[in-house]
Amino acid sequence: MSQNPKLVEQITPRDADFGQWYTDVVKKAALIDYSSVKGCVILRPYAYAIWENIQKALDGMFKRTGHQNVYMPLLIPESLLQREKDLVAGFEPEVAWVTHGGGEKLSERLCIRPTSETLFCEHYKNIIHSWRDLPKLYNQWCSVVRWEKTTRPFLRHREFLWQEGHTIHATADEAMRETLDMLDVYAELCGEWLAMPVIKGRKTESEKFPGAHATYAIECMMHDGRGLQAGTTHYFADTFAKAFDIQYADKNNIMVSPFQTSWGVSTRLLGGIIMVHGDDSGLILPPKIAPAQIGIVPVAAHKPGVLETAAKLKERLTDAGIRADMDASDQSPGWKFAEYEMKGVPLRLEIGPKDIEKGCCVLARRDTGEKSETPLDGLEDAVSRALDAIQGNLLSRAEQNLKTRTAAASSIEEMEARRDAGFVKGMWCGSAQCEETVRERTGMKSRCIPFEQDRIGDKCVCCGKPADQLLIFGLQY
Repeated sequence: MSQNPKLVEQITPRDADFGQWYTDVVKKAALIDYSSVKGCVILRPYAYAIWENIQKALDGMFKRTGHQNVYMPLLIPESLLQREKDLVAGFEPEVAWVTHGGGEKLSERLCIRPTSETLFCEHYKNIIHSWRDLPKLYNQWCSVVRWEKTTRPFLRHREFLWQEGHTIHATADEAMRETLDMLDVYAELCGEWLAMPVIKGRKTESEKFPGAHATYAIECMMHDGRGLQAGTTHYFADTFAKAFDIQYADKNNIMVSPFQTSWGVSTRLLGGIIMVHGDDSGLILPPKIAPAQIGIVPVAAHKPGVLETAAKLKERLTDAGIRADMDASDQSPGWKFAEYEMKGVPLRLEIGPKDIEKGCCVLARRDTGEKSETPLDGLEDAVSRALDAIQGNLLSRAEQNLKTRTAAASSIEEMEARRDAGFVKGMWCGSAQCEETVRERTGMKSRCIPFEQDRIGDKCVCCGKPADQLLIFGLQY
């Protein structure tokens, strides 16, 4: 059967004004509302349900790799924060402070956590004494506050939800392996669950996390060619351990310092899902994390047996482990179709009197708009196959977008010419000055030094000196 016409109106076309399109979708799909504190938003039930599904998937991965969930305090004494100077310098412009409690001025300012490295270090010092106490593989689900000057829904909030992993190990090799393993976990989450392909790589020295020895990232390509840093992992070596005087007795009863990591993803992943998969009708959600994988619309619901049949189909699908929703309201079928489209429900089921007579229903795919008449017998298998096909198609489309929007350059002039296309990769001599010059000339920041290295000649794209590593640049969110 043919594709549906566009059912959702009053959304700015995606290719006309991508920023306005994004804002329209976020509001019209009822994902957020604005609060009275600038930069702090309300996650409405639908957005939070998507986050819960992401959280459930990721938490399962953490637990399968031996990690435990903990919770640290919201407030950090200023003196504790000051013990790691690089961390303080990196976050100081974004820190929010509590200066009064119960109407009285505090003797020491308290920082509202922008991140929790210092709190974990304080805790580790108290609980780690012997090599038998290691490793500690901890994760925390919480919110953090960073006083961003410019905010945008999901991408930059002053308060946002995330998870932050913090681990501590006996050896540098163990800590580095943890850092790279968790990067693989994030890549799996994005690829397998969110249908967002990623580029894995190491951040340059100028882009690494404050206090880290090395930072690694997964970089995603949005529909408009801009990049999104979707997750990071950090190897700290023994920097924090020494700053906080964390030592333990090794197997030879010699006091030594342990090695640490941290890693995190946040609700900015929701922004990524919107910008990678959405279209001019609204959201398109990957089935694996969609709150409702299928929306059931009774057609001519006032006629005998229609609502009852729709309800039984919902029960059958739910029993089969499929997240099904049914709209039994008195709104018109067209309104319901548009609502399910706007919210990105992967699959829609239409059932009316004529369908019931024929023993079938109509399934409509959100990703392609394709409609198909489907027998009610074996419906569960047909829906499962359709959901798998949608998940795979979304990943394939995103992979194609990443491929076609990644270009190679051998000079800074070529980089300038291609900056609006997407990612631009070129050889780099390792100089921070060359990295900054590219940013000043093109507006593109370095994304990462990818693990998969191509060779585009042997000269730096900026200065022309010998270069042996590839660096990816791009505009970003």
